[in-house]
Amino acid sequence: MAVPIQTVDQLVGKRCVPCEGGVPKMTTAEAKKQLQHLVGWTLTKDKLRIRKTWVVKNFMAAMNFFNHVACVAECEGHHPDLHLEGYRTVSIEIYTHAIGGLSENDFILAAKIEELPIQLKAA
Repeated sequence: MAVPIQTVDQLVGKRCVPCEGGVPKMTTAEAKKQLQHLVGWTLTKDKLRIRKTWVVKNFMAAMNFFNHVACVAECEGHHPDLHLEGYRTVSIEIYTHAIGGLSENDFILAAKIEELPIQLKAA
């Protein structure tokens, strides 16, 4: 059964559903179609995760952003991998650990992360 492609608004309106496995992974084609609605998010090389990178104003902006992400992730019961490179390049990778790939939960969380405040580096 194909996974329906959803807008960011549709994804934000949903909640992550607890997953203990047994849910089929999204196909690469399904993930690519869904990513068309999430600006800047890409599939990782292994096609099992989605990732986005931002360059923020400074170290504290990175920490503040990660704190906002942590609050949303905890509320959703779905926890991303957070990466800080240097002092202001932040990246987030999301996948459903229990199935070793992508599910609707990953896109719900990405859409909610997109709504969070972030202080980007000035151009």
